[in-house]
Amino acid sequence: MHELSITQGLVDAVLDRTGERTVTAVNLRVGTLSGVLPDAMRFCFDVVSAGTPLAGARLWIDEPRGLARCRTCQGEFELPDLILLCPCGSADVEILHGRELMLMSVEVA
Repeated sequence: MHELSITQGLVDAVLDRTGERTVTAVNLRVGTLSGVLPDAMRFCFDVVSAGTPLAGARLWIDEPRGLARCRTCQGEFELPDLILLCPCGSADVEILHGRELMLMSVEVA
């Protein structure tokens, strides 16, 4: 469950920038191919933000789907998981989207 350490790092990064100001929302982008489970981050956020200016803040997570391009047929296709296989059968694919793990914005009171 590496989401706990990732979420702790997120809270620390937000606190470094916002100090003692009350944070009302944190907006993230966590791609479906990132290897991070958004539901686990939501759970961990409540735990690690307790007692900080982030306590009670909303955690919004945008979960972009995986998208890849085949180098063999040049087709683009959705990747639901990390099995890198084009519908044409080629495994020579490039991931275009879905590995994001980014803090997009923070809202303060």
